[in-house]
Amino acid sequence: MAAAPAPAAFDAAATFNTVCSTCHGSTGMGDGPAGMALDPRPASFADVAFWETRDDEHIFKVIKEGGAAVGRSPLMVGWGAMYSDDQIHELVEHVKGFKPE
Repeated sequence: MAAAPAPAAFDAAATFNTVCSTCHGSTGMGDGPAGMALDPRPASFADVAFWETRDDEHIFKVIKEGGAAVGRSPLMVGWGAMYSDDQIHELVEHVKGFKPE
């Protein structure tokens, strides 16, 4: 009997582009097509002010538990049931890639 194929490696960029960019936009500016209709608008990860009050732990909590978990919009759903903590940490690192220098 052949061995089961190894699971594909998690790709944070591809996951962001599939799951998150709908609202946050492909460049993380909060300008995704679905996000344009939301009130409040999705966060822009390219905004310096956004990063003044957020750290890795905060971003992790929002991705895992949703916006309401940190007193923000309940329209940002939690993804903890779909992704492991390790995968969420990879998504945090990807989101930090939008942070302005």
